Amino acid sequence: MKYFYSELPALQVAGTRLVGRVVFGLLVLAAALVGAFAGLLIVYSTDLPQVSDLEHYRPSSITELYDDQGREIGSFAIQRRVIVNYEDLPKVLRNAVISIEDKDFERHWGINLWRILGAFYRDLIPHRNKQGASTLTMQLSRNLFLSQERTLSRKVQETMLAIQIERRFTKQQIFTMYCNQIYLGHGVYGFEAGAEYYFNKHAKDLTLEEAAMLAGMLKSGVEYSPILHSDRAMARRNLVINNMLEDGKITAEEATRAKAAPIKLNVNVPPSNLAPWFAEDVRRYLEKKYGSDQVHLDGLKVYTSLDMDLQKAATQAVLEGVAAYERRHGWKGKLQNVVAMGKKISEYQHPDWDNTIAVGSYEHALILAVSSSAATVKFGRYNTTLGPADVFWTGKRSPQQLLKVGDIVYVKVMSLGPDSKAAVRLEQNSGAQGALLAIDNATGDIKAMVGGIDYEESKFNRATQALRQVGSAFKPYVYTAAVDSAGAAPDDIILDAPTSFITSSGVYTPHNYDSRFEGNITLRHALAESRNIPALKLAERVGMKTVIEYARKFGVSSPLPPYLPVALGAAEVTLYEQTAAYSTFPNDGVRVTPRYIRKVTDYNGRVLEENYPEVKDVISANTARIMTSMMREVVLHGTAARASALKHALAGKTGTTNDFTDAWFIGFSPSITCGVWIGFDEKKTLGPKETGAQAALPIWMDFMKAAIAGHEEEDFTSPTLAPRPVTAVAKEDTPDIKPGENVEEVAH
Repeated sequence: MKYFYSELPALQVAGTRLVGRVVFGLLVLAAALVGAFAGLLIVYSTDLPQVSDLEHYRPSSITELYDDQGREIGSFAIQRRVIVNYEDLPKVLRNAVISIEDKDFERHWGINLWRILGAFYRDLIPHRNKQGASTLTMQLSRNLFLSQERTLSRKVQETMLAIQIERRFTKQQIFTMYCNQIYLGHGVYGFEAGAEYYFNKHAKDLTLEEAAMLAGMLKSGVEYSPILHSDRAMARRNLVINNMLEDGKITAEEATRAKAAPIKLNVNVPPSNLAPWFAEDVRRYLEKKYGSDQVHLDGLKVYTSLDMDLQKAATQAVLEGVAAYERRHGWKGKLQNVVAMGKKISEYQHPDWDNTIAVGSYEHALILAVSSSAATVKFGRYNTTLGPADVFWTGKRSPQQLLKVGDIVYVKVMSLGPDSKAAVRLEQNSGAQGALLAIDNATGDIKAMVGGIDYEESKFNRATQALRQVGSAFKPYVYTAAVDSAGAAPDDIILDAPTSFITSSGVYTPHNYDSRFEGNITLRHALAESRNIPALKLAERVGMKTVIEYARKFGVSSPLPPYLPVALGAAEVTLYEQTAAYSTFPNDGVRVTPRYIRKVTDYNGRVLEENYPEVKDVISANTARIMTSMMREVVLHGTAARASALKHALAGKTGTTNDFTDAWFIGFSPSITCGVWIGFDEKKTLGPKETGAQAALPIWMDFMKAAIAGHEEEDFTSPTLAPRPVTAVAKEDTPDIKPGENVEEVAH
């Protein structure tokens, strides 16, 4: 016993030394860890972004296009985002976001240590759900400055940035930046853009269930998209609502009601499909002047010349006109088939379906099933059937004789129901195209532009880029040259009779469309009936060089060789040139350069450019009025007499080319000029009798019904005609010829 107690102090000393060594070792290890951590911080902070840059934070935003009344018609953006302030984010949305993403947001200093340890613990244990440790501030730092890769270095940088952000900014500022930055699927960024896209409302107007759905999409805008995965979106939304209930943000009654509510979407597709060819021309101009980054990132406001209502009328008129042409020429078949292309019917998605589907629109649809009595059709989220009556016009008695599963058909939407049901009419898209351009006479503002029948299939703008022979729509330049330079008058007599012309390439013997001749007729009648021989005689008398000089004055810049057949429209000109040129006639001889853009401002409202009408005198006011009165006769009694049914002051000229490859009508009222072209992209015939009056004029009339509404009292100014004896422009004996019929010509 004595021995035992004598050894006890020695053991205590040894134990004390051991503890001291352990403590010392731990201190050394801690110092090493701290040093290593400090080293890591130094290494990872070397290239760390400057948080101070956030003091001028403004994420990329949408460049918006507006029509002449301030209505949005399109946008350009890499990320579709609408920036808002903290006050624009409702309390219900703030509560939803904080409950599902960061419950301690209002209390922590950028990071949540307990959450980090919890996430680390879960990551170590197999078969446990992984859980993120990022606070809202850490997510913001990652979204703004870092990549999405999951590495230690990125996590350290994210943490350091979050701490700096918390030191520099208030919670409200951090939350606002976060809500403007996050991704919500379908190219939408930020809660304001999300509310507009999914519900067609502002964020401040969101209901509890809508706010919860958007907050639930923060985890993944694709996986929880209510459009792509409605079941997942519903489950995630209800999880958010449960979290809000647990946090005391809502009552049990509110939670029960919100979870029972179905997901009601009112998807608001950006209106870029309203005037896509016009918007594309504007984009090219803006990028050339300001650069691609400023156009797509800096949120410009572009105030254009377009009129949304007239644009809708123009689009519908072209679609209806081309559809009418297709029906006149029967069913050609040649349908694309999804199955034949090696695609799955269940996964097929046509580009048309990404745009707004409305009553009256023309869509590509997919055949899901076919029987003798009906074909099941799908387009977008709508389903319908085609019966025997729907295919009767094709010459077939049942859908089974015409269609097979997987076919892509072209239909017109006749009605849409709330239960995804619809009614459609079978149409055909064999390749015929149409284009329309409308210009305000006084300002030069382009009010409507249609460059084809389907922008998704072809972005080529047939209104501005297609060079096509214009046929007799060129003749007004010939008559203008005769009136303005040679003193011709509308009631002068000219002989419409067989004749030949000596040209540099030999003898040229033209004829009229109907192969008949009318003898002595007035210039007014010759233009109204589009007689070829009188136009050629006038062109020869004043000289083709003079005719071309006048066409140039009107703004026609396309190549015009000085050959006599050009007087009948053998040259190729764009619809843009023709329409702008014709606007000179109702404008008393003044040509106004077409204008796309009125004003451009930057994000802060500073005016970058403001455009005013550019005018140029082309011909005298009286010459313009004389020509207008002569083209008025075209509408009243000539080749475009059908347009007289509109009972308005209208004038214009038809045009048809060899083999009926191009059909034109360019016409105007005192306030607006509209040009229409129809044809195929490849130069092939539209078919017999498909003249300007038959194919293009109905489209023009449909549009002008909308364009002249509200202008009932307008009228053309009458010209001053000096008293003079009736003279003959071509003094030849009148042969014994029977007058021909009032039909359209082809330029030979």
